[in-house]
Amino acid sequence: MRFRQVHLDFHNSELLQQIGSRFSKTQFQEMLTLGHVDSITLFAKCHHGWSYHPTAAGAMHPGLDFDLLGAMIEAAREIGVRTPVYVSAGLDERLAESHPEWLVRDAAGLSPTRQDYLQPFYRLLCMNSPYLDALIRQIEEVVAAYDADGLFLDIVGEKMCYCHHCIAALRREGQDPRDADAVRELGKRVYAEYTSRVNEAVRRIKPELGVFHNGGHIRRGRRDLIRMNAHLELESLPTGGYGYDHFPLSARYVQNLGMEFLGMTGKFHTHWGEFGGYKHPNALRYETALSLANGARCSVGDQLHPEGLMDEATYRLIGSAYGEVAQKEAWCAGATNVADIAVLSVEAVSDADTGFLGNGSDTGAVRMLLEGKYLFDVVDTEADFGRYKVLILPDAILLGPRLRGKLERYLADGGQVLASGRSGLTEEGDRFAIDLGVRWTGENPYRPAYIRPDFPLSDLGSASCVFYARSQLVELDGGRPLGRLENPYYNRDLFAYCSHQHFPNSPEDAGPAIVESGNGIYVSWPIFEEYATVGSYVSKALVRHALDRLLPRKTLETGLPAQGVVTVQRQEAFDRNVVHLLYASPVKRGQGIEIIEDIVPLYNVAVAVRCGKPPAEVYLAPERTPLPFDCRQEDGDDAFCVAFKVPELNGHQMVVLQF
Repeated sequence: MRFRQVHLDFHNSELLQQIGSRFSKTQFQEMLTLGHVDSITLFAKCHHGWSYHPTAAGAMHPGLDFDLLGAMIEAAREIGVRTPVYVSAGLDERLAESHPEWLVRDAAGLSPTRQDYLQPFYRLLCMNSPYLDALIRQIEEVVAAYDADGLFLDIVGEKMCYCHHCIAALRREGQDPRDADAVRELGKRVYAEYTSRVNEAVRRIKPELGVFHNGGHIRRGRRDLIRMNAHLELESLPTGGYGYDHFPLSARYVQNLGMEFLGMTGKFHTHWGEFGGYKHPNALRYETALSLANGARCSVGDQLHPEGLMDEATYRLIGSAYGEVAQKEAWCAGATNVADIAVLSVEAVSDADTGFLGNGSDTGAVRMLLEGKYLFDVVDTEADFGRYKVLILPDAILLGPRLRGKLERYLADGGQVLASGRSGLTEEGDRFAIDLGVRWTGENPYRPAYIRPDFPLSDLGSASCVFYARSQLVELDGGRPLGRLENPYYNRDLFAYCSHQHFPNSPEDAGPAIVESGNGIYVSWPIFEEYATVGSYVSKALVRHALDRLLPRKTLETGLPAQGVVTVQRQEAFDRNVVHLLYASPVKRGQGIEIIEDIVPLYNVAVAVRCGKPPAEVYLAPERTPLPFDCRQEDGDDAFCVAFKVPELNGHQMVVLQF
């Protein structure tokens, strides 16, 4: 995979009649060059169901009179740009209109993508219907006719479908369509059959052609779904509802799976399909740098005008970011992440599909770790826990026999756990499955409640701090308390309320709330979900205190402010570590759109990295400017501490430790 891809959306209503009329090979090539683009995903068929090439398996757009796909591939190839090809798989409005019996149906008989039949939007097609045969014929035709560099199939995934094909299949199997679990399991089998048939059809024609099935989010813990792809593309448009928390969380999981992947953002101010919308160049510079810092290649979404003329403003915008990416690639290829901590994803152990917005516990944990400048991965239950010094079990990790055994082995080998909320309890939720120095006695009937830490909390001393989520009640069982629980005088209701929100804390000790043991630290609140929803810096301060006790010698320490991001990527082939430092401050404008506009430079940012051996040199990349550094070995420590200062950080800076 290349580093500088454009995903060129091209969805056109049949009402438009001048499709491709202004396409120019020269202008197309000029824009790709202006944008420093080295790969572009081109459309064979769009959501409206129209093809952009001569076709016997589908229908060419009625406003198109030449092979636009072929012309684009030829133009791109002439200047060395790769050309993956796009086929809309889950949506085909032309066929949805002519074959309504092929539609995905919810339990009310409607398409899940429409609230009613009058809503102007596409309708999903069911892969358990004859539509799958029609789709495969379209795919085979494109793969055989064009020298593509990959196949991108869009809007697919496991669906809960109540169409007559799916209901009939369930009844043939003796299943009850009113059983949601049975419908869900059928959706899994239907999707597996779809990917198997498509992948096999492609392999028969071009065995080396990679296929990616896009569902908008890579589900953590579903390695079976992930392995259906040749590579991964992490769709994550910060302004399009994903926000800036989604990509780091997704990337920190994906990079450990041994597959090439890219981060897909967009040039739009909002989301796909926004003609005339542009984000600030600094936002795109930051987003592409964030991809590099997390081991990903880059993809930027654009939408081509129906007449086929590439938008110069868009490619100047993309070029402002991709010009920098081109200079940085050499220090990003083949990199693996360096991590002290692993977050066991709640999404990965849950059956609930929370979509691209994800689980609040995962989001809160990653946000805290990013702001605390910890080096971490996000993992599922198949990961090797032994690679990490600390394993975080955020809020809701219940333990069955297999996971319990794996955690017991990890703890026996010296690993440490930070668990919160209901994490560590059995699947029945009635006792702790591993020794965390506490005994579970029930859920706290009071909400909110308070923690009074036994240690100074920032500049608050030992204040009693409110927490809004439901806490657990525990008793000491070999552990040592680090903080105590205090309850309000009453729960607020119609006949018992005080002031504007909740009752103040009663000074009475209600039991331990933070407990340290030989196996780690337990916090009785779902503190990570609370941080995702409330964002109290007290939550973060408590977690940082706990992690600093469990991890007294971190691989990296830096004075980068809270909104900064830092990763360490290892390039084993070159025997070097690359420290990525990023700084920008997303703000919310309008109705909650997260944007980046200003990049405020930082100066003399202190960094210290612990390494197994001293580096031969330290330098800035891609500038190759040598940096003075101090390297020393602490008493009784096998590691070397390499300290340096980054003279200026303007959005993104790489520092190379060359061994």
